[in-house]
Amino acid sequence: QLQLVESGGGLVQPGGSLRLSCATSGFTLGYYTIGWFRQAPGKEREGISCINSRGGYSNYAESVKGRFTISKDNAENTVYLQMNGLKPEDTGVYYCARARRQLHWWTTGCPATEFAYWGQGTQVTVSS
Repeated sequence: QLQLVESGGGLVQPGGSLRLSCATSGFTLGYYTIGWFRQAPGKEREGISCINSRGGYSNYAESVKGRFTISKDNAENTVYLQMNGLKPEDTGVYYCARARRQLHWWTTGCPATEFAYWGQGTQVTVSS
């Protein structure tokens, strides 16, 4: 059964850090791009970062460049999102998702329409 399960969210003060994990099962992680998305209250889901099948390429939204780092451990079937310098506007539910097609990558952005399987999300709240 294909699954993506996020963990690591929580409440953190501005300037703090969190590390999100996306544990995957039911497919070969090394064949697929994985993305992280977030949805803030009253806003559309936003693509934050994505990483290609082998982990050699990654894209970031402008709002998180230089603060967030995505990484992938294909042997452990897990994708990570290291979030540093958190701001209140980073608050939202964070989801990981798997691309529809094997070995598919795009040079810019992380278009949500290209992702077919989603986790249940983990809440991140940045507040003092």
